[in-house]
Amino acid sequence: MNCLSISVRSQVVTALVEGTSINATCRMTGVAKHTVLKLLEDMGCAAAEYHNAHVRKLRVRRIQADEIWAFVYGKDKNLTLEQVQAGAGSVWTWTAIDADSKLIVSYMLGDRGAATALSFMRDVAGRVTNRIQLTTDGHRVYADAVEDAFGADIDYAMLVKIYGASNDNPESRYSPATCIGCRTGVLAGNPDPDHISTSFVERSNLSMRMGMRRFTRLTNGFSKKLENHGHAVALYFMHYNFCRVHKTLRVTPAMEAGLTDHVWTIEELLGLNEKAAL
Repeated sequence: MNCLSISVRSQVVTALVEGTSINATCRMTGVAKHTVLKLLEDMGCAAAEYHNAHVRKLRVRRIQADEIWAFVYGKDKNLTLEQVQAGAGSVWTWTAIDADSKLIVSYMLGDRGAATALSFMRDVAGRVTNRIQLTTDGHRVYADAVEDAFGADIDYAMLVKIYGASNDNPESRYSPATCIGCRTGVLAGNPDPDHISTSFVERSNLSMRMGMRRFTRLTNGFSKKLENHGHAVALYFMHYNFCRVHKTLRVTPAMEAGLTDHVWTIEELLGLNEKAAL
């Protein structure tokens, strides 16, 4: 197999992190599909390893957490038991964002159950060094997971949004129900009521849907393999944290959080793993 030049690899990675599908990336760059997928795998593994090793010992004040749905290969109702056991079907991406620096502190793929919530919250707790204020939505599994991971050393509140009745009219079939109110519940500590919010993490979820073709609804761009889905998520978050300048902050989240002193280039991103040179 011929070795791709740095410029061509940069073009491929740039297309992928900007939400371009695999097939479209192949057409734009002239690189074979299996080569693009191999580069995605290498970069995804390198990004996950770097995040796990270096996004730690953080001093943050407020974290917001949420989970976002996608599916691999097919939707649950269309799959056999064997396909589900092989990793197909619904997959949830759990994310925790620092409300000040906009850094993605932690992310995890899994189902929406208690075991994944527990692993996720333990990971969040292992990356911060001080007492934090945490806000999540009303998903029940968070309560026990947060207590297990943080104990009493946290200020934790749930924000539950109340939605009106759904509308089945054709014009609004794919629109979310109208939010008609919110209620908060304090589960631990003394969280600041002015900062009980999930707005930033929900906006981050929107960026994910727009920045990864695999998350776009009502298309055939969904992931066909769970492994490739995980690689795409890891690469996206690495680029988001270290390479992408936040419009409000005017620096990258990693710079705002003190993890780096400059905006990373795509070439630096490629340098995370020499295996990316195919």
